[in-house]
Amino acid sequence: MSRLHFSLTPVPPYSLMLTVQRFARFKDESVDRVRPDGYRRLLVVDGQLALATVTDAGTTAKPLLRVELEGPHTTALERPEFVAQLRHILCTDLDLNLFYRQARMDALLAPLVPRFRGLKPSSSPTLFEALVMAVLSQQVNLTFAHAIKRALVETFGPRWCSNGETYYAFPGPEPFAEETEQSLQRFRLSRAKAGTLVRLARAFVSGELSEAGLAALADDEVVARLEQFKGIGRWTAETALLRGLARPDAFPAGDLGVVKYLAHGLLGKAEKASEADMRAFAARWRPYRGLALIYCYAELSRRQGNRR
Repeated sequence: MSRLHFSLTPVPPYSLMLTVQRFARFKDESVDRVRPDGYRRLLVVDGQLALATVTDAGTTAKPLLRVELEGPHTTALERPEFVAQLRHILCTDLDLNLFYRQARMDALLAPLVPRFRGLKPSSSPTLFEALVMAVLSQQVNLTFAHAIKRALVETFGPRWCSNGETYYAFPGPEPFAEETEQSLQRFRLSRAKAGTLVRLARAFVSGELSEAGLAALADDEVVARLEQFKGIGRWTAETALLRGLARPDAFPAGDLGVVKYLAHGLLGKAEKASEADMRAFAARWRPYRGLALIYCYAELSRRQGNRR
């Protein structure tokens, strides 16, 4: 086993624990692990594994992250791709200051800026992972989607043991591409979702879809490209845009959290809002609609916790 230690300096303001808090929603999370002292994830670059442990050594105003990478002796821990993955997952390079300046003039967002100062949108390291998670979450509760994710990860994902504990990385598209619509249904996937995952995986493996190619497109172009695949609608594409490519203006207006929980909990609407209404309402937050949504979700989560 080999180890490498280094530091990351996020663009301030930055809060590690606020940023990774969404990963702590499920106690049996097997990929993104949040601990009292930080965050841990098994990273993969070209088949090489590195377990990243990130701890907070700074403040929100002067952030500093300490990172330990450990892996097999065959892994070149100095590869810059490991650092790039961490920066992307933890969104260290996003500058919040223009968003904060705009948010302070918004009645809904203004009190959330000081309450969640330093919160940035954590992301999946690959667009493929974000798309898989969005597909799994289509029209089911998140607990069920998480259970399927765990089964897929533990079946197809690379793994590595450290100090008697097994860590899993999210699988790439290759093992999904070798499956069939019928075989994936053993994971309690509907036929439609199983087919969508197989089609997506084969598109990434063949090069029909590529992360670099999609990342070079504007938001609307990414959505339009993904919608060409059966099983990928606007909500799925916009969710992956926000959580995979970390686009701060991506706004999945059809999300239940938007049309129901945001509409009820923060806007005081008596009934579930329409997607069109919420898209029109969020226009005031451009070009930071996705960031604004993340702050609204954090506030909804805080209020839920206060009621327990």
